[in-house]
Parts: sequence; structure tokens; C-alpha cells
Amino acid sequence: MTNAAADWYPDPYGRHEHRYWDGTNWTENVSSHGRQSVDPVGDQNVKTVTAKESPERIQKQVDKHYAQSEKRGVPVDRSATAGGGLLDQSVLVVNQKAKLIEVNSEYAIHDSHGTQIGAVRQVGQSNLKKVARLVSSLDQFMTHKLQVVDASNNVVLALTRPAKFVKSRVLVADGSGNDIGEIAQANVFGKIRFGLIAGGSEIGSINAENWRAWNFNIQDSSGTEVARITKTFEGVLKTAFTTADNYVVQIHRPLTDPLRQLVLASALSVDTALKQDSRGLG
Repeated sequence: MTNAAADWYPDPYGRHEHRYWDGTNWTENVSSHGRQSVDPVGDQNVKTVTAKESPERIQKQVDKHYAQSEKRGVPVDRSATAGGGLLDQSVLVVNQKAKLIEVNSEYAIHDSHGTQIGAVRQVGQSNLKKVARLVSSLDQFMTHKLQVVDASNNVVLALTRPAKFVKSRVLVADGSGNDIGEIAQANVFGKIRFGLIAGGSEIGSINAENWRAWNFNIQDSSGTEVARITKTFEGVLKTAFTTADNYVVQIHRPLTDPLRQLVLASALSVDTALKQDSRGLG
């Protein structure tokens, strides 16, 4: 932020939607859902998400994803190595923090070797909203805001899922709050499909491969598969008694923005956009 102009930016502390940068330092002025308030920076560290996943467990998830992809006839590159920034990874493992009841969405993002390289965190929730999520099943009628941060806690993407009535949509912005596009649910019945919209045009899509929407393929505007999402089974007890979801995301080839950004946003928001509503308070 050393060269950034004074302005409102996504709160790097993860406590609010935006925090004011005065050109030199982060200030106590914050904003969530259009309402300004004061929250001193103090000595609190930037909030991050840590999932207690061993490299061996991560590798098992990746291997399962590869096996399922090969079974479907999708070529995989098992020799692909990790490296580069969060947006440049070819394989990402997304693990949700396990909770008996979820009132704050948190995901850790690992590379294929099990190193945590980022996180997804929910921001801007009031205490009243947390209570409402705890005692009701109104999650889908609430607006949810997420930040995607890299290993240095820099905000890479900002995701907003407006209140859902019939179809979900997720608005995507970059780390400075500039609009990139949106992920818009195209249908309600049958295999769920989302369009990736940028500049008013559909530049890709995310497509469920069965009616329960466990696995998804992501295509570009020509219908060519460019990425794949596989949900890895978290165990009977964990599935029954917690809200944790685990995904492996494979991006088949280097992509250019905004498709690259929307593909990553799709992979990291599919749970919030669709699957959370099917699991009540998950």
C-alpha cells in the first residue's frame, strides 16, 4: 500500500468490508454495507485463516481429484508444480474451517504440496447478523461479503453475494475494489449452471456435472473446459455434524484476466453461492 492514494480499500484486518487508507497508514475509519463506523487498528494482527491440514492429507485430496478427473477422461498433469502467486496456481486445495454451526465463513487455500498460500474470510458481519444465522435458516436471504487474501494477507479479490431469492449471483472485484464482473446463476432446475460475466458479456461458465452439484467444470466462451472443481469427501461424521467442505481446483492452462480472476472467484465462491443454502446453516 506504500504507493496507494488515500481512499477506501478492503479492510486488511478482515473485521470490516472497507478501511480508510490515508496515503501513509490504515486509519480507524471503517465501513460495512455502506455504514461508516470507527474501529481502532490497535495492535491486532491481520486476520487470517489457518486450517490444520497435513501435507499428506492435502496430497490425498489432490490424488483423489486426479483419479476422478482421469475416470471422466479429463487429462491431468500430475507433474505440475506449485509456485507463483495465488492467481497463478494450477492446483488449489480449498479447506473450510470445521464448525458445528457456521456463522462466519472461513476457508484456507493450499497449493498441491500442502503449503497454505491464501485464505477466504467473511467480512462486515454485524453481531445481529451472526445471531440471526445462529438461530435461523435465513442465510440465503442475507448479503455475504468475502475477501480472498494471499499468503501475505494482501486482498486479491473481493466477493459479494447479494441476498438470494431464487438465483444466486456473486459480484467480483479486485483487491482495490475495482469491478471485474459477476458469476450469475442461469437456472434453478436440473444441473446448475453459472455464467461468468465481464463487461456485460458471458466469457465463460461453471457447470454442475450432476443434479447434486458435487463436481463442476469451468468452460471458456467457446465451451472448452479450462478448469475443474472436485469436492473431496470429508468423512461421514464430519459431513453429518459440521459444515466443513473441501475442494480441489485444477486449472488446465494459464488464463488471462478477467477470465483468470473469475475462474478463481468461481472456485472459491461456489460454496457460498450455492451449496451453503442447501445445507441450512452451512
